[in-house]
Amino acid sequence: MQQPDWPDPGALDQAVKTIAALPPLVFAGEARSLTASLAEVAAGRAFLLQAGDCAESFDAFSADSIRDKLKVILQMAVVLQYSAGVPVVKVGRIAGQFAKPRSAPTERVDGVELPSFRGHMVNDIAFTAAARQADPDRLITAYHQSAATLNLLRAFTKGGFADLSRVHAWNQEFVASSAEGRSYEFVADEIDRALRFMAACGIDTQAVPQLHTVDFYTSHEALILGYEEALTRQDSLTGDWYACSAHMLWIGERTRQLDGAHVHFLSGVSNPVGCKIGPTASADEVLALCEALNPQRVPGRLTLITRMGADKIESQLPPLLRAVKEAGHPVVWACDPMHGNTFTSPSGRKTRHFDAVLAEIAGFFRAHELVQTWPGGVHIELTGEDVTECLGGADEILDADLDTRYETMCDPRLNARQSLDLAFQVAALLRT
Repeated sequence: MQQPDWPDPGALDQAVKTIAALPPLVFAGEARSLTASLAEVAAGRAFLLQAGDCAESFDAFSADSIRDKLKVILQMAVVLQYSAGVPVVKVGRIAGQFAKPRSAPTERVDGVELPSFRGHMVNDIAFTAAARQADPDRLITAYHQSAATLNLLRAFTKGGFADLSRVHAWNQEFVASSAEGRSYEFVADEIDRALRFMAACGIDTQAVPQLHTVDFYTSHEALILGYEEALTRQDSLTGDWYACSAHMLWIGERTRQLDGAHVHFLSGVSNPVGCKIGPTASADEVLALCEALNPQRVPGRLTLITRMGADKIESQLPPLLRAVKEAGHPVVWACDPMHGNTFTSPSGRKTRHFDAVLAEIAGFFRAHELVQTWPGGVHIELTGEDVTECLGGADEILDADLDTRYETMCDPRLNARQSLDLAFQVAALLRT
């Protein structure tokens, strides 16, 4: 399902062979480390923050954009970890999130019908016949951009940028001036005070690596199977197979067919994997997916990412939670509050309302409280830019404001202020 109509099979074959000969983007040991961290989430001892772009762009690619996205995720993680008192596993929708599933293979504008835009890994967003033709050379471009992004992320997270002593420096100017930013500065002051207290007690904080670096993992939807297959490698230490395009891959709501190629492919790799679960999923389907994707019941291997919608989450989720709990599957439950709350505004823009996003997360927590399971994480589409794509928030973005900075290539994202506000709201839910 959801594979592009490649016009030249020979060119596709050549592109896949080129990628297969290139080095892996991530390594098996890193994927195993993420599985271990997610096992802590599954056990109720940690929380997953999975966040990043709806779809990465070949055009808007810069060190600044990567840094600003990382800043927001680090800020959110600090708020969650400090306020809720549990470790936060940080996974970005980054360095590979270039392909998007579509509800229809074509779209029509002013009587002209062309292939749908499927993300920069496949074609271009411009509405012309040439731009919308699937081009396999874009797979190679996606690989190289992912490699460059990963290189920068590793430099930032291990080279001092993520040092806890820099929590104040992470506050971007347009966030620092907001109510959310002032709340964040209070948390940053408290962290500074805690670090000074540790030093006063004789603890050499410079010798504690956890205070100066963070583990940051990458993920994307494993949609274009030729690309994923080309980057699947056998680990020399264990002999197991790993998808080396990202640390974690997930299956979308449109491609989770039990007899489909995506479930079959991800059942054969040893990475931690995710699966989106929408409001139509039955308990039997979810249990079958658990058996297909994690038959050995390895803690941390499988994350079920619910995307129900704010109006359905409390009625649809509890039966699934009970079924999985009673069957003994050690899954991570995460909430995607974005995709079930998308609508077209009166101005014609695809958008989401911040209040609906929060409402779905709150319903997710209430469902888990009802069944006595752990609400393990959130899965958010966001950007570090000061965009106006989602309605509401503390600044009350209105329909008339959407055109001011509506920059997404596909789905609307939370901006930095909205993301930080969301982190405080989720932290409050975790505390209770």
